[in-house]
Amino acid sequence: MTYAADRLHEEVAYVAYHFHWSWDSILDLEHADRRRYVAEIARINTRISQGR
Repeated sequence: MTYAADRLHEEVAYVAYHFHWSWDSILDLEHADRRRYVAEIARINTRISQGR
């Protein structure tokens, strides 16, 4: 099974935007680790937008 290219690009762009990591560094992450970073960034953004 392959991971959809559009979703992969979306994840990489999201992490790169927030952490300023390189494309290669993000792609070197295991899929589960990359998804965890995406989830953590989303939680941080939610807390910030809610003023917490």
